[in-house]
Amino acid sequence: MSQTSAPSAAIQPLPAATRDKLARVGAATIANALLKRGLRNTMLLGLQPLSSDQPPLVGCAFTVRMIPAREDLDSMALYARDDSLHRRAIEECPSGAVLVLAPGGDARASVMGDMMALRLRVRGVAGAITDGGFRDTPGIRATGLPCFQRQASGPATPIHLHPVDFDQPVGVGGVAVYPGDVIVGDGEGVVCIPRHLADEVADEAADVTAYEAFAAAHIRRGRSIFGLFPATPDSRIEYDRWVAAGRPPI
Repeated sequence: MSQTSAPSAAIQPLPAATRDKLARVGAATIANALLKRGLRNTMLLGLQPLSSDQPPLVGCAFTVRMIPAREDLDSMALYARDDSLHRRAIEECPSGAVLVLAPGGDARASVMGDMMALRLRVRGVAGAITDGGFRDTPGIRATGLPCFQRQASGPATPIHLHPVDFDQPVGVGGVAVYPGDVIVGDGEGVVCIPRHLADEVADEAADVTAYEAFAAAHIRRGRSIFGLFPATPDSRIEYDRWVAAGRPPI
């Protein structure tokens, strides 16, 4: 199989505190924090969680780019060779990373099945996303690996897709994803954070989430959103005093 690949760039693991914050704050809140920094196109539109009860997905991107298959280069026999970039990516995606499978939105063939997902899970990979589709989705759900896709796709990968390189910039769901970018997925969708912004975005999003819990408690008691949400200088002072007081019941 004629393929190319570039040397795998080292992915720096996320600090545990950053990972924990990003898992709790929500993709939409993260997108708002990125918007404040001028980044408008960060939500990977059209991707849905494979399972409604899967845990949030957080990890640095390890990418696989796919192009349309060609009959003289792609077959099940050639796909089974150990130099297949697709199979190599399953074995080389770092523990704690997110495997980003980028077929350019082509869901005519699957990008991964349950055996590959199981291998990722056993190796400690955080999860997988694609703007194409997975096959054997009941089996993937059974592995417990958090996954996001555009739609399910049963046909075997070599019918329509050819893995051409990995650990290179890709486009997924209309968003540029660079190796090492931080991927966060939850029930609202998937967002991509440039790696150098991950720590500060996690801190800001965690603060916003905590403030929103404060605001929600007041709204439940009948308070207007005016002067409360979005936060104002006065409501932030009120919030800070509430935090300093030990967060008493509202």
